Amino acid sequence: MKKFIVEDEFWNLFPNAKIGVVICHGIDNKIKDTDRYKKMISEAEKDALNHIKDSDFSNNTAIKVWRDVFKKFKTKKGARSSIEALLKRVSNGNHINSINPLVDIYNSVSLKYAFPCGGENIDTFVGDLKLTQAVGNENFITLGTDTNSPPYESEIIYKDEEGAVCRCWNWRESVRTMLTEDTTNAFLCIELIDKNRFEEFEEALQYLGETVRENLGGSINIGILDTAHSEIKII
Repeated sequence: MKKFIVEDEFWNLFPNAKIGVVICHGIDNKIKDTDRYKKMISEAEKDALNHIKDSDFSNNTAIKVWRDVFKKFKTKKGARSSIEALLKRVSNGNHINSINPLVDIYNSVSLKYAFPCGGENIDTFVGDLKLTQAVGNENFITLGTDTNSPPYESEIIYKDEEGAVCRCWNWRESVRTMLTEDTTNAFLCIELIDKNRFEEFEEALQYLGETVRENLGGSINIGILDTAHSEIKII
């Protein structure tokens, strides 16, 4: 059995955070209809503009809350939340590329609701997956490089027994655990830091689960982790 565990080191910094999880088993992530996912992303890009109303990009709520969060732990210089990266591209008139169905789906949900979303291949996890503070010696190689770049000590990371899975909370993921067309069991997550948006967060989480089920089949289990419920079975 493997679990996803959010450790006390995380809750001590962010007691009001909530981590929404969609556990997917037996899905078919092979690309069959590229136009469907391109359209999904295109529509979500239009929705994303609703979250960028202030001409000063950094003053938009979805951006500001995460910039404030990133000031509470040591991060790599220039690291920004995944939702800022997506919204920045859209605000500049650039399109989000289609990658594979699962990634396209969670990117679309992230854009539509302006929450950080991510996903990993469960079958690549070594032991439990944890959201915690880094020791500082965890192995980490991100997409597009072959260089090991361990996180800083006390940096917020997702990790397993092999190393870091995602650095700076939701900034960069490890190539080791990334989703591919061959992925059949996936861990997806949505992260909430702004307690005023809990209803939108719940809606986004349900929408993510339903969209995966409708498009990729398999079985879906949805859960929300908080200080009272800090772990969930993933396999």
